[in-house]
Amino acid sequence: MRLFIDGDAFPNLLKPIVLKAIERLALPTIVIANKKITIGNSTHARYILVDQGADEADHLIVEMTEEGDLVITADIPLADRVISKHAHALDHRGELYSIENIKQYLAMRNLMESIRESGEITGGPKPFGTKDAHAFANQFNAFLAKNFIQSS
Repeated sequence: MRLFIDGDAFPNLLKPIVLKAIERLALPTIVIANKKITIGNSTHARYILVDQGADEADHLIVEMTEEGDLVITADIPLADRVISKHAHALDHRGELYSIENIKQYLAMRNLMESIRESGEITGGPKPFGTKDAHAFANQFNAFLAKNFIQSS
């Protein structure tokens, strides 16, 4: 299993949580973004910078992802694409997307986008905070405990 991080808009509060797990488990990690970001220094993390443009990072993540990998992203269409490859997707607030729930999240996202495009002000998501980081850490650590098999 490899960990992929959609680096565009990755919350700073999550960086130490993820870095600690990467180091503890020697978890092969690939951070992909269209701007330079770092989650910290680790021999297990590789950074790939893609060209600017809509969904360039997403396309590369989908291309590289294999069955059983985990992708951390807040991008629901990206989560849908990696789940279709039998990989896993976890959002920044601790929601683990699955084949059972991703279509519902995608439909809600599309509905809200449609409402915004019609001129309705929806307010957007609430600000990311420590409660969200805690929920992410719990779900991330539970996922790793259940799914990550460390190769010796």
